[in-house]
Amino acid sequence: MKEYGVALVTGAGSGIGRETAIKLAEKGARVIVTDISEAGINETVERIKSLGGKALGKKLDVTNADDIDDAFATAEQWDKYVDILVNNAGIVNIQGFLDYTPQNWHQVISVNLTGSFLCAQRAARDMKKQSYGRIINMSSVSGLRAGVGRTAYGTTKAAIIGLTRQIALEMGPHGITANAIAPGPIKTPLVEATYSEETIARLLPMIPVGRFGDCSDIAEAVCYLADPKTGYVNGEILTVDGGYYASGMTQTGTLDLEESKG
Repeated sequence: MKEYGVALVTGAGSGIGRETAIKLAEKGARVIVTDISEAGINETVERIKSLGGKALGKKLDVTNADDIDDAFATAEQWDKYVDILVNNAGIVNIQGFLDYTPQNWHQVISVNLTGSFLCAQRAARDMKKQSYGRIINMSSVSGLRAGVGRTAYGTTKAAIIGLTRQIALEMGPHGITANAIAPGPIKTPLVEATYSEETIARLLPMIPVGRFGDCSDIAEAVCYLADPKTGYVNGEILTVDGGYYASGMTQTGTLDLEESKG
């Protein structure tokens, strides 16, 4: 039976990325931990090693093609290509549509969308050589419906869905699957820094399971899509949100900066 092999996770210095890297290591993957933060990388790598897993760290700016090449070359230390790519790196910039600046727009597009494209393309080139690969992109429920203040973020997450399906179509014949995960409200450092207690209290009634998700909920979904046994799952968007999207989300919120912590 094929093993998980080598996994490269972007944005693995905290939150969903860190938990994903740890879970993949628990499944037996050798994990290349990448992030823009060296401190975050080191913490994740040490956590994996303390649990008996194998990990290497590499600082990565997903908008820089040379950085991406260097990160993928790290797999050579294990005499391997990358078998699993988790495109998790992303940023959020909450602003109203009329206030959104071209600079902020280009920054979010560059990291969330172009970064995912560049990493996926680089991964697919190596995966094609071995006729095997798993590409998992991080979308969001914000890519499935509009949200106040998410002019660029929601646009990138919708585009990630299109990118995922395009990769699935063209790379499927080469043994490479591409799928995306659309998380709903998840307890991450970013959410905790951005959402006030009042905002969280308004959201909870819209989540049928009655709670925010944990980073581990997303990490488990990633492990499912990364599993060698799920090769017939291709081009899918897996919503992991406690029923948030299915419920219709009757409240869309407002851009009330007084209720925001950041």
